[in-house]
Amino acid sequence: MRHRVDGRHFGRTANQRKALLRGLVASLIKYERIETTLAKAKAIKEIADRLVTFGKKGDLHSRRLALSYLPDRELVRKLFSEIAPRFADRNGGYVRVVRTGMRIKDSAPMAIIEFVDYVKQEKEKPKEEKKTD
Repeated sequence: MRHRVDGRHFGRTANQRKALLRGLVASLIKYERIETTLAKAKAIKEIADRLVTFGKKGDLHSRRLALSYLPDRELVRKLFSEIAPRFADRNGGYVRVVRTGMRIKDSAPMAIIEFVDYVKQEKEKPKEEKKTD
């Protein structure tokens, strides 16, 4: 029986699982949108929401808690100065998980996890001037 067995283990030890989730959350904050398996996306959703809540509080204790989970000070700076202020008037649900299909190799369900206000930033091509003859 599986009584009181909670959470996803991903076939890893606790240290490996913690490192995996920390790396995924760091990538999410760095790029604001990543593609991963559905189970991993669901697992990091609650962690990312908690980190954005820390960023909204903005005090020193929240910054230290975020720093204990994120591996880089630059990511904490981005979280507190760029990402969290965008959600100042929102009470939760800062990230969304969108299913994209199955992975070719092993048919694992894939998903994109992104911040709710994510806007695809396209590189602008320089406009060519029309030549008049």
